[in-house]
Amino acid sequence: MRILITGITGAIGGALAPELLRDGHELHALTRNARSHSLAQLSGRIHIHTGDTVSGAGLDRALEGVELAYYLIHSMESVRATAGQDQSFPARERRGAENFAAAAIRAGVQRVVYLGGLIPDGPLSDHLASRLAVERMLLEALPESTALRASIVIGPRSRSFRLLVRLVERMPVLLIPDWGRYRTMPVDQRDVVKALRACLQPSAIAGRSLDLVGPDQVTYRELIERIRDQLLLDRPAVSLPGLTLTAIASRLSAAIAAEDATLVEALMQGLTTDLLPRQELATHVLGLRPHSLDAAIERALRDWELTEPLGGR
Repeated sequence: MRILITGITGAIGGALAPELLRDGHELHALTRNARSHSLAQLSGRIHIHTGDTVSGAGLDRALEGVELAYYLIHSMESVRATAGQDQSFPARERRGAENFAAAAIRAGVQRVVYLGGLIPDGPLSDHLASRLAVERMLLEALPESTALRASIVIGPRSRSFRLLVRLVERMPVLLIPDWGRYRTMPVDQRDVVKALRACLQPSAIAGRSLDLVGPDQVTYRELIERIRDQLLLDRPAVSLPGLTLTAIASRLSAAIAAEDATLVEALMQGLTTDLLPRQELATHVLGLRPHSLDAAIERALRDWELTEPLGGR
């Protein structure tokens, strides 16, 4: 099958591509940076197209002859303002999805597989509302498509996981704001990749949105403590009930973890309620057995250590 991956330089796209190659598919990739270091190991094995969904550049050529496209693009980092154009990440994501859907229709692409985020039973933060908006655009434009809504992905290059690990490493005392009491069900990156691969066969998943989670339900505090324990670090955790201070906490966390402050603030704004599945589970529909949270954290840290040192390990 001729497949296009967008977001191939990201954590999920980079993990999915080698699996699709091993399955024997003809793989194409759309990227803004064809010289990205993360693409070096795939050089010569995939067809690289330089382009950008927000501007629409390169989309028609990249989608030519494609049977299925993976849309794995998320844009939460800050960008330089442009006169007369909204550069907020929801606006950029909306333009990107609109351009991609239009180009896919022109190219005759029937199916897109989109990876978004879980939708809470309550108010939506900007980034979760944006994920839902992109999902709806793609499924309305291409009705045979499928959307997977993932919880926090546990993997060595997952931005949210890396943020938590760096905070645990670098803070002598783990100060847990009010959002530490909310619950979610993190998912192993390996299970995300398996689910995306399983979506190659449309069968009963065409036109559907499925929730993708792991088997363990934990509070955010418990998640942080499990990461701490597997890092073998002695970091007391102190809850701060009633304290949110998202703007201040996000800037401080970004500075400690050396991460983009805009991205961290967008993530923290989503921590105002439980983030649990509400749709049918992708693992059930696709026949997958997800890894436990402890196994996911252990594997992610082990893979991380192959390229970078980790404190306490």
